[in-house]
Amino acid sequence: MALSSTERTGDARERLLARLLDTFGEALPPPGVSLREIAARTGTSHALLRYHFGSLSGVLAAVLGAQRSRDNEALVEAAQQSTFDDLVVAIWRTYTRPEQLSRVRGFFHVVGLAAYDPESFREFIDSLGDLTGVLASLAEREGVDAEEALTTASVTIAAIRGLLLQEVLTPAAHSEDAVALILRMRGGQPVPRTRPGP
Repeated sequence: MALSSTERTGDARERLLARLLDTFGEALPPPGVSLREIAARTGTSHALLRYHFGSLSGVLAAVLGAQRSRDNEALVEAAQQSTFDDLVVAIWRTYTRPEQLSRVRGFFHVVGLAAYDPESFREFIDSLGDLTGVLASLAEREGVDAEEALTTASVTIAAIRGLLLQEVLTPAAHSEDAVALILRMRGGQPVPRTRPGP
């Protein structure tokens, strides 16, 4: 059976992405490095990188997306036996390990680029809700209604991302305490509405 050119291109892109992941491991190529430098380290040509990923930003988004997908698969598997709170702590611990610093910085770099050109980063943007969905499912499993579960999960993920940014910019800020505060707020006391409701 002959493969279509789209299937061959997809396979080639996946093989190239696998080489990038092998080359950079848990880190990301630094944003200041050129496509030619990445190509040299990966043992390919910058033309192939440009063809499959479009630009340095495209390479960063693809590598980051693959790394996050791998991390999130492990978190989702662990979530099968976890509570909402357990998963929040696991997410925090996963992304605050010292070897994750490059990737967390890269995440915020790509998010910034996506804010200016969402269509070029659609796949990356679409992947941002994956852990929110898992957290919402856990909250529902714990008896929270679907709408509140999704809101709680969305706010929790937004808070974690804000704390990660704080961790990158001011590492001595004691964000671990803030994660505990997020969990305490979720666990009991009603939170005042920020907008007037019906």
